[in-house]
Amino acid sequence: MSEPIPPTGHVLITRKASFCASHRYANPDWSDEKNREVFGACFNPYGHGHNYELEVSVSGEISAETGMVLNLKTVDQIIKKEIIQRFDHRFINKEVEGFDRLVPTCENLVIQMWNWLAPRFEEENCKLHRLKLYECPTIYAEYSG
Repeated sequence: MSEPIPPTGHVLITRKASFCASHRYANPDWSDEKNREVFGACFNPYGHGHNYELEVSVSGEISAETGMVLNLKTVDQIIKKEIIQRFDHRFINKEVEGFDRLVPTCENLVIQMWNWLAPRFEEENCKLHRLKLYECPTIYAEYSG
């Protein structure tokens, strides 16, 4: 039996998380007519909700001591603090910082999530590699900084 190869090199790990939130597509600088024309049903005055899925991919060196890039417990804690606590069961337009004037599209959400997550992973000597935010099973936005 051969000896195990010691862990070296960069590895990418991905953790999935989910949350439920609602939003409304509306550009506050536009008339109701223009918002309705551009955003259609997503301009519903009462908003609409999604069961979001977020994939968080982090890269880094494998620790010789733990065999991990980053302990998944730490990954979960960061995601919970920066994303889940901000978004879960919230009306994004009114309850999440920055989205009172920014249309909460999947694209805008994933970029803002990157801005909150990237510094936290840097503190852990890792690099946020990619985020994928699924609004539903058939639509997602992907961002790599």
